[in-house]
Amino acid sequence: MNSRRNFLKQAGMAAAGTLLLPSIANSSVFAKRPVGLQLYTLRNQITKDVKGVIEKVAAAGYKEVETFGYAAKSGYWGLDAKAFKSLLKANGLQSPSGHFVVDDFISTGKLDVLKTQIEGAAAIGNSYFTIAWLGEPLRKKLDDYKQIATRLSEAAELCKRSGLKLAYHNHNFEFDKHEGDVTGYEILLKGTDKNLVSFEMDLYWVVRSGNDPVALFNKYPGRFPMWHVKDMDKANHGINTEVGTGTIDFKAIYKQAKQAGLQHLIVEQENFAIDPYVSIKKSFDYVNRELI
Repeated sequence: MNSRRNFLKQAGMAAAGTLLLPSIANSSVFAKRPVGLQLYTLRNQITKDVKGVIEKVAAAGYKEVETFGYAAKSGYWGLDAKAFKSLLKANGLQSPSGHFVVDDFISTGKLDVLKTQIEGAAAIGNSYFTIAWLGEPLRKKLDDYKQIATRLSEAAELCKRSGLKLAYHNHNFEFDKHEGDVTGYEILLKGTDKNLVSFEMDLYWVVRSGNDPVALFNKYPGRFPMWHVKDMDKANHGINTEVGTGTIDFKAIYKQAKQAGLQHLIVEQENFAIDPYVSIKKSFDYVNRELI
């Protein structure tokens, strides 16, 4: 009798465990972070065949894409925001961020173009409106960066009204030292509200500039919800290569993802020695297998 009672008890526990398995498997503990691709990687292809490129990006395994080059007249490579969003949805993709250039707003404070760009970002469901570049005339001295920080804060308030958060994407010029041995990047980080302005860290440019991404994560925890993951060619540090085949130790950096505040990991590559579609697949496979 006791043996039968124990058997039924154990069977009941096993059944309960089986019922819990689907919810455990789908919990955030086991969920992989989606891998994204900055579409600038395929800039030469997407202008000719936006639908074909999006299909191939999805087929490579990516779940997110980051846009660039939106304009009110041309939209997203000839598609309006509604059509482009539908294209992404049909391929199981989302777009957490878009890249925008707002030099006119930074230099003059004029809002016209900025507002249309924010509208375009919100229309496809972006979470982040990301400043992709600063023209050289805007960033010659330290006071220029103080002005940029002020403008970023102003733009961030506009983004907030549309349900977006503003982010800033670095290159290496932000790490040039100015008077007092201060860098532009420090001015932007210290001169903006962490609750309004985030940073998309381009790991390649940080490493190439001679800086340590992890040191920045530790100094400014939680400020880097997005990363650009692109590798540095072993022979020529001035060019990119497929993630995992170059010189950057992504495994060590990724261990500090929580400290950074990472939400979106986005692959980018600006030059190729092999077919671009083969390249993005190799990068995806490495990130998916070795990092996340």
